[in-house]
Amino acid sequence: MATTATFTVQGMTCGHCVSSVKEEVSEVPGVTGAAVDLSTGLLTVTSDAPVAPDTIAAAVAEAGYTVVDQR
Repeated sequence: MATTATFTVQGMTCGHCVSSVKEEVSEVPGVTGAAVDLSTGLLTVTSDAPVAPDTIAAAVAEAGYTVVDQR
């Protein structure tokens, strides 16, 4: 069953930032989609099964940004 989680990401300022976050998060095992809204800083992650928030936060950190909240 597909699941969706939303995170607030701090530090993104441009399209390149969005691409970097989407690329890193998309490489997490089980993730089937990642969408970023630059204006709100929201990252929406779709996955086959729940993915640990720490795993998503680590992928965002690898891209150079910080998860500050999960909704």
